Amino acid sequence: MTRRFGTPPERGREYTLRPGVYAILPRDGALLLTHQADPEPEYQLPGGGIDPGESPLRALHREVLEETGWRIAGARRLGALRRFTFMPDYDIWAEKLCTIYLAFPVYQLSPPSEPGHHAVWMLPEVAVHSLGNPGDRHFVKRYL
Repeated sequence: MTRRFGTPPERGREYTLRPGVYAILPRDGALLLTHQADPEPEYQLPGGGIDPGESPLRALHREVLEETGWRIAGARRLGALRRFTFMPDYDIWAEKLCTIYLAFPVYQLSPPSEPGHHAVWMLPEVAVHSLGNPGDRHFVKRYL
């Protein structure tokens, strides 16, 4: 069974399954994160939803590029987690099934193309306390 982080599902509420991929991205002693400004400012592992017909690794490369502007290589699956949350951008309550990878930023191609996102380098010890959700923090702790 996949470990759940955050609040439990609400009884009687319908949730849409939303598979996604996220990455821990170390380079030169720091982690490449994304800072999302809206709806609430938050540091996150770069990543996001898998589009219909898209493979998880293709989605990981696309999402990291969109949110950070960086190309990555050497992706390796670390594990998965579940979160139940409201997604205001999509106006849905979602059961997020998040697969976490370790990958390596190779080069910066551009600034982030995803509106409201900024690439941020942070020491792993600081990221453990700064990331916005407990699932991200758990996997970064394991990486340390």
